[in-house]
Amino acid sequence: MSRISENIKYLRKKTGLTQEQFAESIGIKRSLVGAYEEARADPRISNLIKMAELFGTSVDILINKDVMKLSEAELLTSEFKRGKEILAITVNDEGRENIELVPQKAAAGYLNGYSDPEYIQELPKFKLPILPTNATYRAFEITGDSMLPILPGTIIIGEFVEDVRDIKNGKTYVLVTASEGIVYKRVFNYIQDSGKLFLVSDNRQYAPYQIDMEDVLEVWSSKAYISVRFPDANESKEVSTEQLASIVLDLQKEIVKLKEEKSG
Repeated sequence: MSRISENIKYLRKKTGLTQEQFAESIGIKRSLVGAYEEARADPRISNLIKMAELFGTSVDILINKDVMKLSEAELLTSEFKRGKEILAITVNDEGRENIELVPQKAAAGYLNGYSDPEYIQELPKFKLPILPTNATYRAFEITGDSMLPILPGTIIIGEFVEDVRDIKNGKTYVLVTASEGIVYKRVFNYIQDSGKLFLVSDNRQYAPYQIDMEDVLEVWSSKAYISVRFPDANESKEVSTEQLASIVLDLQKEIVKLKEEKSG
């Protein structure tokens, strides 16, 4: 058997799927699953992408790695490595990528349509010449006051993050999540330690919380914002270095506690 056939068979069984159930999940015939697992046929790239999404891993790992030797964290981390080829985008008449805007009223629909080219095509679009052209951007209208002095209704422009390992602790990101919807927070990356991200608000009235990595659909690193309202001088100020250090210390204590509970 080839590496890819062994990987498919191992991950299918690991997820508790029969060949019939697996075939239905990715839209192919059961006989084709048998051919893949017995190395009598190689999957097309479109089917590899569907498999990778189903298993929460990457096409690269399916093809090149021995998944039986990878830790759970290594398999899960790959869920965040999403190539630009499967990211839905639009381009203008000059062939350059647009910045699509996800307004508040479209936030719920985006959770279902974020990977659908037809849905993305219907979103409002604009361009911002000051941004570098070698990246993909999307704009999100935020709600609530958890990130003061960034006000509700502000539009955050984010750069697509392909790999979770690129998340920088303490920086702000827009996360598209299955359970929390679209959130804008400071993020601390503890994927390797616990498989979780810790989300922190600049408004200290809101408590930090954690989210499982597999709950995250997209990650966008904040690069700019647009607002028609100027921050009030009395609004909460941006988190200081000392406050961030305190937050990190609290998160580290939480990680140690999680490890102790897991080992116990």
